[in-house]
Amino acid sequence: MPIPGQNEYLLSALPALGELGQTPPIAPADLLEHVAPFAGPHDVVRTVLLSDDLLQRQATLAGEIDKPTPAVLSVEQLRDEAPLPDCLAIAEADTQPVAGEDLLWEAYYRHAAAVARARGSRFMADWTAFEVGLRNAVAASRARLLELDVESYLVATDLAADADAFAGVVDEWSTASTPLAGLRVLDEARWRWLNDNDAWFSFRDDELAAYAVRLMLLTRWHRLSEAEQSRSHTSHAGPTQA
Repeated sequence: MPIPGQNEYLLSALPALGELGQTPPIAPADLLEHVAPFAGPHDVVRTVLLSDDLLQRQATLAGEIDKPTPAVLSVEQLRDEAPLPDCLAIAEADTQPVAGEDLLWEAYYRHAAAVARARGSRFMADWTAFEVGLRNAVAASRARLLELDVESYLVATDLAADADAFAGVVDEWSTASTPLAGLRVLDEARWRWLNDNDAWFSFRDDELAAYAVRLMLLTRWHRLSEAEQSRSHTSHAGPTQA
């Protein structure tokens, strides 16, 4: 049972977050530690941050990042040197006809929906539906472009928001000049959705979950910007002198 005033305390003790592209004032792992003593806030924040850990896991296994900074998983789990949590396992009978990493995301979205139900979190349920809908809309666009079977690339379709809601975002994403620009289009859509759904001043667990999503996006873009600057510096450095 929530302690009276606990969320007011948790939220008032957190630093304000800036706009997308600005430096995050706190690390996701520190946010998770901040809410750890309280079951409800911890469950929803942990579930949100787990999604970024899974993205870092994909990037680590693809050789795109050398020093991941997970908030929920261990570095060994990101490197596939240790098993993932049981909540990311999924029965074959419950899946769409997908394979590989898509099965992992199927499991994650179903876990997030289960946490939303268990905690009575409208925000978590709506956020999960939005994320599944956006992911599937992009996956379907890619599959059509490559003349592949669309259904094989969709996950958790029963949880997804209406695909029509993402048509404009997918059109803009598909014409982006670079993959990074395309990701920016998607994350700006996520940020706009947050502005409309962040449970501001509700002081419920939902507001802490929304804070975690904002922090996750800020952290992701800070990480991407640093990597892009490092690549740019390397490409312009020229040969070293003996």
